[in-house]
Amino acid sequence: MAPQRKPSSVSQSIASSPFYFALYVILVLLGNVGNTTVIGVVGESLLRETGVVRSSDVILVNMAFSNLMVSLVRNTVVMVSDLGVEIFLSRDMCHLMMGIWVWLRSANVWSTFFLSAFHFQTLRRVAPPVISLHGPRGPPRSLILGFGLIWSLNLIYAIPAFIFSKNGDENSTETLMLVSSTTRPLMGCIWDFPSAYSGLAFATSSMVIHESIPICLMNITNLGSLLTLYAHGHTRNAANKSQDAPVVTRIPAERRAAKVILALNVLFISSWGTNVISVNYFNYNRGSSTEFLLIIARFANMSFIALSPIVLAVGHRKLRAFIKSVLSHLYPFG
Repeated sequence: MAPQRKPSSVSQSIASSPFYFALYVILVLLGNVGNTTVIGVVGESLLRETGVVRSSDVILVNMAFSNLMVSLVRNTVVMVSDLGVEIFLSRDMCHLMMGIWVWLRSANVWSTFFLSAFHFQTLRRVAPPVISLHGPRGPPRSLILGFGLIWSLNLIYAIPAFIFSKNGDENSTETLMLVSSTTRPLMGCIWDFPSAYSGLAFATSSMVIHESIPICLMNITNLGSLLTLYAHGHTRNAANKSQDAPVVTRIPAERRAAKVILALNVLFISSWGTNVISVNYFNYNRGSSTEFLLIIARFANMSFIALSPIVLAVGHRKLRAFIKSVLSHLYPFG
């Protein structure tokens, strides 16, 4: 590692403002603690329960794990650099870190979509699938295959990020923005594509494959889930008189799950949209608001990771029970 370098103007602005810096630290800690809590509570219940393995909980753990990895490897490092402890990495380390950032962020986007896709598929089947532990223990093979595709295909996609990067000097600026990975040079690492056209091609494909397509699919699956629940609600009275009554009694629970997933997707899309608008304003209209918009992009990049555990806690029974238990121990007379 080379000596420390000067932090960027955005880092200086955040570090010099007590409000910005406090808010940034709070969001980073929320992302780390919140997603760790989701993994611990939901994961522990999966290991402890001996009756069934809920696929939805397995997907929640996967999404929280991807959130936590992005928060630790990216957002926490940015927070430390804003404290003035920024390290200038070697070329080989930049190859590694740039690839990891792209891989984790891309897998995080598709892991988020996987949750809404699974819920839509569950509603289409009317009854949520469960796995009996009288047979082989663990989630269904289709779920394992889905996780394998998410993490392996995104790793393959991130190969150019492992190759076309380098360590810059202290005057390096962001001439190429990749929405899925980074909004500015971090730890001295910058892109080093053979030409501007190849860099633009990778940035464009990144935005289409890992931003536009999954967001469109999120909207489609959420709309499909809402329409399916609406249709089930209209047939509820008739179904109550038939042998399907136990299934229909799950509709209120599925409605609550649909609301939570819809809230997660709205949070993700608003976070994504704010980041895209801010970054593209920086790229094409470097006016007086440039620095402020880059700060907004920085916060937007991490808002979903920080706030999604709170949304999950509202709709997940075990998470609510855990939080109530913690609060009762902290404030026993409340």
